Amino acid sequence: MSDAPLVDAAPRREAGSSRILAFTAMAFIWGAGWLPTKLAMEVLPPIFFACLRFSFAALGFLVMARLRGFTLRVERPGRVLAASMLITTACYALVFWGLAQAPSGLAAVVNLGLMPIFLIGIGAAYGQEPITPRRIAAIVLGLAGLALLFSGRLGGGGEGGQAALGLGAVALGTFAYAWGTVISRPLVRVTPPVVLAFWQSGLGTLGLIPICLAVEGWDPGHFAAIGDPRVLQGLAVMVGGGSLIAFPIFLMLLSDWGAFRAGLYAFVSPVIAVLVGYAFAGERIDAAEAVGMTVTLAATALALSRPRRTAT
Repeated sequence: MSDAPLVDAAPRREAGSSRILAFTAMAFIWGAGWLPTKLAMEVLPPIFFACLRFSFAALGFLVMARLRGFTLRVERPGRVLAASMLITTACYALVFWGLAQAPSGLAAVVNLGLMPIFLIGIGAAYGQEPITPRRIAAIVLGLAGLALLFSGRLGGGGEGGQAALGLGAVALGTFAYAWGTVISRPLVRVTPPVVLAFWQSGLGTLGLIPICLAVEGWDPGHFAAIGDPRVLQGLAVMVGGGSLIAFPIFLMLLSDWGAFRAGLYAFVSPVIAVLVGYAFAGERIDAAEAVGMTVTLAATALALSRPRRTAT
């Protein structure tokens, strides 16, 4: 038996560990951004805030790309445009509108619970993702954990029909994000993540602006409110952390891992969000939520781990 495979084992383990650390950082950043975003949306309408976030993010990505000497030229511009409209424009317009119509906890469960299901389903349709028993078990376990995690936040607000429309919009927005993520995987293999992120943020913002005007109207007071500390803090966290740091990590993991494993942040970020709310906003964590956090993290660990191969 040859010893050659042992030579590459350590580098592979180190690469795997670095990817896990990057995934953890990404999930932490996106989870920690929920509270600042929520506070910012007390001052500004949600789609307007999204336009601001991705406008500043596009400028940041442009600077980063230029500093690193990257050209902004991309392969398959039609697919880049489609991914931008799906990931940024359609997702944020639909999800944010839906959040305004339905109970926030239930909307969060719909969004986060459907994300891995859509990712593996669309990924399989494109020949990118195998549907394995381990992944199905992880999804079922994760859904159970999310239900427990948001068990105390599912009610309140929204008339029946309007709430149903809102949840339908959230589901469609989640599907759009998953679809855009899957079709982005071939792009990130031939385009630096920071360049692809620039186009997806910039083009996505151009798509969001007319939707913002149609849904939320024109109000000069929105621009005056940008100086509010809650807005500035939300932009700092979501542009500096959520976009400029976490999104390139997501694109890197998308290339290396595939859409399903990279999208498992949907099981981790809610845990971070609840812990941040507990630490900084005085939110309580009950027993069901504590169990839910444990279950969702277990589901993520199950999906991220590789099945052991028996020696032959």
